Amino acid sequence: MKVVIFGNTYFHDKLKCIHPLIDFMQQSEVEMYVDKSFYDFVSAKLNISPEVAGFFEDSEIPYADIAFSIGGDGTFLRTAARIGKTGIPILGINTGRLGFLADISGNEVKNVLPEIIAGNYQIESRTLLRLSTDKKSFSGFNYALNEVAVLKLDVSSMITIHAYINNNYLNSYQADGLIIATPTGSTAYSMSVGGPIIEPTSSNIVLTPVAPHSLNVRPLVITDDSVVTLKVESRTRNVMISLDGRSEVFDSDTEIIIRKADFATKVVKRFNHTFFDTIRNKLMWGADSR
Repeated sequence: MKVVIFGNTYFHDKLKCIHPLIDFMQQSEVEMYVDKSFYDFVSAKLNISPEVAGFFEDSEIPYADIAFSIGGDGTFLRTAARIGKTGIPILGINTGRLGFLADISGNEVKNVLPEIIAGNYQIESRTLLRLSTDKKSFSGFNYALNEVAVLKLDVSSMITIHAYINNNYLNSYQADGLIIATPTGSTAYSMSVGGPIIEPTSSNIVLTPVAPHSLNVRPLVITDDSVVTLKVESRTRNVMISLDGRSEVFDSDTEIIIRKADFATKVVKRFNHTFFDTIRNKLMWGADSR
């Protein structure tokens, strides 16, 4: 098996799973290619220099059977952006906090790795959103696995976002912003501002306003073959567009078009480990704290 490894380069004290992971893969004669910045971080902070087949940087991702993302959901999103259209399935190993995407805990590594090496796992295809604009382009990877967020910038005044679905007028949102989320992203930013939880393989998109002026405005779920067009009014004449946390400033008169991407991100999941288990455990549904 050939694997590529990405990782969080911020918190070395949360990387206790590295030793058993490296040891097991070396014993299993797995061909490992490691992101150079992550390898340098691990070498410096954990004082280990494992033997690997090679390194890669930026967009130079070698083809592999599977990619390991070691960190939290933010690391997983950055890994997905780096993987891009290559189709390499990603396994998220969680060393962060909540972890919906990176849902294999560091403590589970010893049990999970034999399953992965043996090919005993399933792959889910997750929808991405593609951003296009009528003026300057979003630099870098213009796709989002979680959400595209259109947000106010600099001042306390709200912005007005005129939204159209398949060229049909929907609403003019007066709010701090508007989130267009995939089912995968329904448990991220969208959920934090009151959006619904959507099963991640569903064929939907959700529009969730951020702090809307009108209490009558509610999140809206639409089919993922819909094209969402947004036109913004802002006193500052600018607006921030964020794709999975990667943000850029645009002129407010930029027309924003969001549609389903023509490729998907592949996510590695264990058998008998369902999304419903994840949300029940992560959100502590049914837990009695008394």
